[in-house]
Amino acid sequence: MKTQKPNERRNAILHAAADEFFEHGYEATSIDAIIQRIGGSKRDIYSEFGNKEGLFVALISEWADYALTPLGESASLNLREALLEFGRRFVSISTSPAMLGLYRAAVSEARRFPDLARIFYERGPGRGESRLVELLDAANKNGEAQIADCAIAASHFMGMFRDNFHMRRLLGLATPLNSKQVDRAVISAVDIFLFGVSGSPKQSKEPPPRASRRPRHE
Repeated sequence: MKTQKPNERRNAILHAAADEFFEHGYEATSIDAIIQRIGGSKRDIYSEFGNKEGLFVALISEWADYALTPLGESASLNLREALLEFGRRFVSISTSPAMLGLYRAAVSEARRFPDLARIFYERGPGRGESRLVELLDAANKNGEAQIADCAIAASHFMGMFRDNFHMRRLLGLATPLNSKQVDRAVISAVDIFLFGVSGSPKQSKEPPPRASRRPRHE
């Protein structure tokens, strides 16, 4: 049997945990069930993550790290490029079966496990929104944008990706988007956010010509 490297073993545990959370919810998921999927011993999980909640936190944190990477590299990207790359990652992750499972678990268990819901929000969407506020504030300062309230704007931007498609995925009424569909959705959302529904980055900013008036009859 091939020995897994520590990082490979960690990833295998996280993927198995994500599958369990998706299929059975948080409360019904057990460490034993995760071990049955991948083999090994409970000690592997306890030493790496502590417990089931530690697994949940690690999943949220690692996927948030991945989604937020473009915002951390914003110094080398213009505002639109950073938002596009963030959007692509956010949509792909937030509509994946594993993340939908974590979302369902956080919502359904919120009353019994309020800390779980808080952790999900703070480590995931809340962290993303805070980082977006920083990005938009920097864009204000360097002249890329003129945003009156960066916190509200960041909330609007995140909300654009938690749209009807996300709801359909949660309800099992839609299949995952392919990369072209993700790109199309994200480009549309980013350009509406930056330029409004009546503009685009390629359109002239000059006002449209006035309609000519018909001369009055004397």
